[in-house]
Amino acid sequence: MLRPGQALLLLLVSLLAIGVVGVQSAGVRVASGAQLDFSSLLVSRTTFLALLAVIAAWGASRTPVRELARGSTGRWLAPTLLCISIALLVLVHVPGLGREVNGASRWISFGSFSFQPSEIAKWSLILVLAWHVARNAASLEQFRRGFLPGLGLILLLVLPVVLEDLGTAVLMLAIGVLLLLAAGCRIVHALCLLPVGVCGFIAAVLVSPYRIDRLQAFMDPYADPQGTGYHILQSMAAISSGGLTGRGLGNSVQKHGYLPEDTTDFIFAILSEELGIVGVLVVICLYVLLLVIGLSVLRRAATIFEKTLVLGVTLTIGLQALMNIMVVTGMAPTKGIALPLLSSGGTGWILTGAGIGLIIAVDRAATRDEAGTPALSTMDCALPR
Repeated sequence: MLRPGQALLLLLVSLLAIGVVGVQSAGVRVASGAQLDFSSLLVSRTTFLALLAVIAAWGASRTPVRELARGSTGRWLAPTLLCISIALLVLVHVPGLGREVNGASRWISFGSFSFQPSEIAKWSLILVLAWHVARNAASLEQFRRGFLPGLGLILLLVLPVVLEDLGTAVLMLAIGVLLLLAAGCRIVHALCLLPVGVCGFIAAVLVSPYRIDRLQAFMDPYADPQGTGYHILQSMAAISSGGLTGRGLGNSVQKHGYLPEDTTDFIFAILSEELGIVGVLVVICLYVLLLVIGLSVLRRAATIFEKTLVLGVTLTIGLQALMNIMVVTGMAPTKGIALPLLSSGGTGWILTGAGIGLIIAVDRAATRDEAGTPALSTMDCALPR
């Protein structure tokens, strides 16, 4: 029988395989004359990124997670991640480094290499909060010593993101607050700040006209079918035309200039068109299994650091997938949220793989505890068994 860690690795590989095929299929254009075949998949950049994600997961799975929260490692890791994330979020706005895509500066480019600092900030937030709750476990119920410092750490990473990527900022804020509450902070403290959060969200929408357009398109996409409502209408057309079993891989019609962002934000719509309801139900089941196994590891985790870490990774993948699917199916305004491990994006794939690898590392530690095996040293944990 598969251990939870082994099952997580299998789910990671399965989702990445679907992602590679889906992205390559969505990227095939009639005008290019390219075809979707095994040889092109094997040598594609997408396959290389998927391989890096698996390597990141394997490397993270060998991490001695308990050393991340204590000793010399614990003292420097979280503050370093926090400072690096903030610095990268600022560098996005530096001319020559930051790259603007679809009207928003979300990328840092070095020649042909580019990445999204918001992805690094999103995953760093989990480790930073896990470190915070582990160091302040006895005072989490207090507002000034528990909740407020945790909220401050969240805002340090969320505020630089909110102007350029409201969807990711909302996701990070939700995950951060949920982690604080799960760790022991009082819900009344979070509720007291809810009006401030709502006002901040409204202000973030009002200062950006394109966000108002997205809300109007969500309310009535047919009011401007060739403008603000175009994305969602084309997405719905792709989903509805897929039927039960889909048109077949590579046979999407909407990818041929009709549906923008077909390899990224709207990859779920292309999968729906090519694989049908049956195919996307398989994808959804893989996500559900990943969440269930993640929560099973959470129950076996021994320390508050490990529990917060596992819950953070699980929530991030689950909520991000839910937000993306809601957008693509017209149940939420367009946000620019990627579908984990499926939407094209090397930064997201590699960091998500590393996050899943950390859950596997927690599972390995729990298995050793249950077997009564003494904790391995840092070097022992870094070596394959």
